[in-house]
Amino acid sequence: ETNVFGAVRVIQAALPYLREQGSGHIIQLSSAAGVMAMPLSGAYSASKWALEALNESLAQEVADFGIKVTVIEPGGFATRSGKNPDPLANGHLSEPNPTYDGLRQRIAAFAGKQPAGDPAAAAQALLKIVDSCNPPLRVLFGQGFYPLLQQVYADRLKTWADWQDLSAQAHGDLDQENR
Repeated sequence: ETNVFGAVRVIQAALPYLREQGSGHIIQLSSAAGVMAMPLSGAYSASKWALEALNESLAQEVADFGIKVTVIEPGGFATRSGKNPDPLANGHLSEPNPTYDGLRQRIAAFAGKQPAGDPAAAAQALLKIVDSCNPPLRVLFGQGFYPLLQQVYADRLKTWADWQDLSAQAHGDLDQENR
């Protein structure tokens, strides 16, 4: 509700004013999970992927009005009493299923190795984006997930290339249909 529909409501409320003044900058807070799904976070990742798509579309829709859109995609930041947040303790969780204990332990071990970002440094970086004449549509905040995201995208591109023949086959032979 908050990640998607809250953002939609804020956009709907702000857009008339931004269009009228002929400028503005909408900044949305997504997550590294908005471009890379992690196990045990399906609903959270889905909400962030929706936010990503919403704002990618929005950026194209409002560009002619002088309105810019930027989606911030942070990794882990030390936002809870100076500690790196437990990725498994975000929001309200159901009772853990013991079947996934091993997976939860592997995720916690991975997350524990990721450096926690400094919120004050992120705030300064955000101000640079706000002041930019040509801000990015998306920007990753933090370094912990960057190598992993590079691999995720490389794997995705390779899979598409490896399966391109099947993709073309699934499309059908249009030349024959048009005869």
